[in-house]
Amino acid sequence: MRSSLSRVSLFRMALLAGGALAAAGTAQAQDAAATEPQVAAEDAAPNDAIVVTGFRQSLQAAINVKKNAVGAVDAIVAEDIAKFPDQNLAESLQRIPGISISRDAGEGRAITVRGLSSQFTRVRVNGLETVATSTDGASANRDRAFDFNVFASELFSSIVVHKTAEASLDEGSLGAVVDLNTGNPLAAKAGFTAVASVVGSYNDLSDYFGPRLAGLASWRNDAGTFGVSLSAAYQKTRVLELGNNTVRWAQARFDSVDGAPCFTQSATNLAGRPNSGGTYTVGRNAACDKAALAFHPRIPRYGEVKHDRERLGLTGSVQFAPTDATKISIDGLFSRFNASREEQWGEVLLRSNERSIDVVNPVYDSNNNMISATLNDAWVRTEHYLRKSKTEFYQVGGTWDQDLSDSLRFTLLGGFSKSTADIPVETTMIFDDRDAQGYSFDYTDMKRPKLTFGTSVTDPANFQLAEIRDRPSSVVNKFKTVQLRTEWDVADGFTIKAGGMWRRFNFDTEAYTRDTAVCGNGGVDRIFGTINCSASSVFGPTAVYGIPVTAQLAQLFNLGNAGQPAGNTNSWLVPNLDATTSLTKLYERALVADAGNIRGVQETTKGGYLQFDGKGELLGLRFALNAGIRYVKTDQSSYGLVSGVQATVKRSYEDWLPSANLALYPTENVIIRGAIADVITRPTLGSLTPGGSADGFNFRVNSGNPFLEPFRATNYDLGIEWYFAPQALISVAGFIKDVKSFTQSAAITEATFAQTGLPVSVLNPSSPAALNPALLTQPIWTLTTTVNGTGAKLKGIELAAQVPFKIFTEGFLGNFGVIANATFIDSNADYTLQGPATTPGGALVNVTRRAALANVSKRAYNGTFYYDDGKFSARVMGTYRSAYHEGASGTGNVLEGYGPMWNVDASIRYKVTEWLEVSVEGNNLLDTYRYRYTDIDTQRNYENNHFGRNFLVGARLKY
Repeated sequence: MRSSLSRVSLFRMALLAGGALAAAGTAQAQDAAATEPQVAAEDAAPNDAIVVTGFRQSLQAAINVKKNAVGAVDAIVAEDIAKFPDQNLAESLQRIPGISISRDAGEGRAITVRGLSSQFTRVRVNGLETVATSTDGASANRDRAFDFNVFASELFSSIVVHKTAEASLDEGSLGAVVDLNTGNPLAAKAGFTAVASVVGSYNDLSDYFGPRLAGLASWRNDAGTFGVSLSAAYQKTRVLELGNNTVRWAQARFDSVDGAPCFTQSATNLAGRPNSGGTYTVGRNAACDKAALAFHPRIPRYGEVKHDRERLGLTGSVQFAPTDATKISIDGLFSRFNASREEQWGEVLLRSNERSIDVVNPVYDSNNNMISATLNDAWVRTEHYLRKSKTEFYQVGGTWDQDLSDSLRFTLLGGFSKSTADIPVETTMIFDDRDAQGYSFDYTDMKRPKLTFGTSVTDPANFQLAEIRDRPSSVVNKFKTVQLRTEWDVADGFTIKAGGMWRRFNFDTEAYTRDTAVCGNGGVDRIFGTINCSASSVFGPTAVYGIPVTAQLAQLFNLGNAGQPAGNTNSWLVPNLDATTSLTKLYERALVADAGNIRGVQETTKGGYLQFDGKGELLGLRFALNAGIRYVKTDQSSYGLVSGVQATVKRSYEDWLPSANLALYPTENVIIRGAIADVITRPTLGSLTPGGSADGFNFRVNSGNPFLEPFRATNYDLGIEWYFAPQALISVAGFIKDVKSFTQSAAITEATFAQTGLPVSVLNPSSPAALNPALLTQPIWTLTTTVNGTGAKLKGIELAAQVPFKIFTEGFLGNFGVIANATFIDSNADYTLQGPATTPGGALVNVTRRAALANVSKRAYNGTFYYDDGKFSARVMGTYRSAYHEGASGTGNVLEGYGPMWNVDASIRYKVTEWLEVSVEGNNLLDTYRYRYTDIDTQRNYENNHFGRNFLVGARLKY
């Protein structure tokens, strides 16, 4: 019997009995066996081969996966994952050439493959495409991107990354298809086997010690016809994120500059409302004009973000093979990821309040930034934020592999997955002092500003409880899949593959608010959901804007090591969440629909493929190839709220996707690979839904476009690999992605809110636009939607080397080795953006900017230096990713993103006995700061934070 198509993935291996690796029969493994020349099998175990175990064995296993494929493939197997200091799968994946990761709270969350972000990557778990959504981090993932931080790395036996397309491989990726594989009990030895690890994890910034536990167990009968495996992983961590933030920079007109008024007085002003009304005349005061045109930090602040996270993961697999021709597998995976995010900030709210603020001694740099100044009549604000979230993922799938004859076989695969991300609590309480004097900021060092409060921020009498917010939400993703795959060996070296598939993906999100501003003379009964705060009762001479703060409503916050300079203010009062929510009865308030985030998409795809696989020899040159075409029809139905009424839009489109992969073998150990394919990625979910959301803080209204076309591209790949010794590899690969169309924003500026057609109720009640109805009629609004824009081309090269020193020397030095890879990418696209205003108080000006594609780093490096003698092993790994932007920014800034990142990890392991191994590991040993900028040209500070080092001490046992 030939290997069967059990997982629709290239490779399956299980870590059982303390790290023994066993290859599972999988779809792509069978494909490789059908097309790869016999020399690969012969080379795998020569008579004089050195038998290795542990880390070096896993390296050889991963090389075999890559070598036996026709297309461009990379893999990590169980030993590799379990014995790196990886907190989750994203951090394991960054070790593969061409893959970079984005981090959140110091750990990996999403991946970028060959310059294309996670939106362009499809992920399959045990052969079934799925989406895993998490709510942690700075924002919830409400899109197609896969959040790898949901899963502990210990749950998986292998990761396989397909970088080139095949007709038999699921469509939907411009970047890669990533296969995550769990246990395979029939590949284990007969009887019962088990592995357990107990690890303690310590973070030196949060000073928190938490557990990390994992276990795997398997049983297989002597006949090899029935097997079952179970695994579990549990982890609890606390990470502090300390640093500063500006929430972008902006231009605005101030009340006065160095004592010179910027506005003429008005009747309203004279009537008793200071720093308001009046007329601004361009050119009347040069200092005022300069301040108005310069960029200043919108909300300069220092603070702390505390991340408490708890992961639980379970996997199970049952396999039954009653005959050599039949195998049935059922797999299940469950993951629960609970997290809380608590933020405490001390800040000044310049945003939308510049009209009331007096600027003294401003200093400007060569990039037109007001990098320092003293502010009077400023809105000093402290915030206390808490978000509690719960993510659950489960998947149940089954495969039936059947050989109908020696030359004809099929695999029937089906399953269901569901990912829910709930935020029952997302609360912010705010203290304000709206006439504070003597606040100063200094961004001479853009990464480490000096922020000083002139007024006391530790005296409750200076503050009032001014805003309360709560924004619960939920996201639900569901996948249903049925696939039939067949293979027919027509002749020796020639196989025809055909199949059909049906998939249904449902995405639904709901969001609500309890937000409100607190208005009128401090009475609790004066807290309203939607309120007109421009009434004279609010702004009269003796009126207050909130509830007077008492010691019982406040708590003292002390800033730790946030990289701040000497002289910075490091202590301030923040709201006590229990006391303030109880006083205001926040959680008893009625929920108000967040119209822009009550939406959903259902996508049903159906289609099939035909693929021809061949191997042989032509003019003395051995080859292996596959070529075919994939057809898919997409039926899309999306809904959203339009003016408070649910609207549904339906559409359909179809694609024919040809692809071909060719591998040539000029020598026994050299492989030349080439590939070409038409590929697609469907549009982002947030862009597909009708309706829109309104931002009353930045005066922007965004609407969806359910008629967006998919991203379509033609990919070209060419590479050469030299397997010059056991466990050794040097490779070079080049790639071109010719993308026909990228989506981009289209904007209408200088509009009024009435032109949107949206009701005022969609505005956040605590936003300036909701609090001041006069802003609704002013032409200060920007209306944006998403459209199909121009195309772009991405070109890159990957270099990789895996060199064990044993090929050069024996003994102690021969136990060392190096693994290294580098990726260089060149990409360009045209972006239509809103750039700076050119007149004080004027509208932002549309600009066209040519820059790299979003989330593309020009350079990325990974390197590992290791020692492994079978009993003692040690590794040091460094990763580097150069700067990249994430796309459009706001408030006149042009493209925002992240500066370069450098991380160092290390691991030491010692095998005490055959059944016990102890370890010490370190993650983020340099405690690298993550710098985020808000303008690609001037590199203005968005945030600069660090997360501390993680140390892990543990033991691993086997039975």
